[in-house]
Amino acid sequence: MKVGVIGGGIVGLSVAWELARRGEQVTVYDADPARGAGRVAAGMLAPTAETAFGEEALQGLMLDSMRRWPGFAAELSAATGMPLGYRTEGTLLVALTEDDLTEVRRLVDYYRRAGTPVEPLAGRALRELEPMLSPRIRGGARAAGDHQVDPRLLLAALRSQRLPIRRVQKDVHDPSSLRDDVIIVANGCGMAAVTGLPVRPVKGQLLRLRGPEPLLTHVVRGVALGRHVYLVPRADGELVVGATEEERGADTTVTAGGVLDLLRPAADLLPGVAELALAETLAGLRPGTPDNAPVIGRLEGTGGPGTVFVAGGHYRHGVLLAPVTAHAVADLVTKGSTDVDLSACGVSRFT
Repeated sequence: MKVGVIGGGIVGLSVAWELARRGEQVTVYDADPARGAGRVAAGMLAPTAETAFGEEALQGLMLDSMRRWPGFAAELSAATGMPLGYRTEGTLLVALTEDDLTEVRRLVDYYRRAGTPVEPLAGRALRELEPMLSPRIRGGARAAGDHQVDPRLLLAALRSQRLPIRRVQKDVHDPSSLRDDVIIVANGCGMAAVTGLPVRPVKGQLLRLRGPEPLLTHVVRGVALGRHVYLVPRADGELVVGATEEERGADTTVTAGGVLDLLRPAADLLPGVAELALAETLAGLRPGTPDNAPVIGRLEGTGGPGTVFVAGGHYRHGVLLAPVTAHAVADLVTKGSTDVDLSACGVSRFT
């Protein structure tokens, strides 16, 4: 079977890799494989701390994918000989003031009701785990089941596989123009133009700071004077600080206000941030749907010679959901069904 994957980001390449491992002939079509949301993502694998109010139906898929991540990471690293920056220390939720602590406790209560493990901690216990945190920290919690990966290393490993990646002159907007037996649309925000599905860009600004050694071991998600921020440490001393959520269409301008909104709470929670070099400022576009759940499945009523599937609209969860999406789509293509519960992701809810 000849399979064409439109989109060379983390989701598209993960799907392509899984199909190639199952013996299918795969070609990836992308005008610029380096421009997608994966280049900007922080790489948090956080089925606990990334769970949001009103997204309960999505959490089962997040937990399923989290269970697949250790094997996915081990197999990809073994196949490529390349590191992924996969780490398992967990996430700390921290609060600067009493009002902030009230917000964190509200989140912790929600995580517990959702059935995910989270351990409340006092400020002193948090500073024992991370001594560089501000002494003003009032308290928080630990989500030990949340992990992280470096998306740029992940993309490099996926691209190193012997998959034909055809860099087309312009984005593919018409699947019927391809001659593959099966076509999978996995091109992030570009899915709307290809399929008509309601996938919109959500702007996120992010900072990369750098120091001689890491300031943190755990991922830290904090609230400081009502401002939310996350800090993701890398082993080489890089610290990723993110991220804004802005309904600005396709705008990817980095603004002074966006940088300030990230640096201010980051420095309140981790004072050493002020001494780090500001290595990179960037903005990306998350592919969001009206209910913030992805769209995964067969797209009916399309013309052309090939059967069309979609795998997109992952919003904040593209890196986390890559393994389960790859497994589910490969099942649908090769077997016609999957054991993955895709009830929150059906194409028919928008068509």
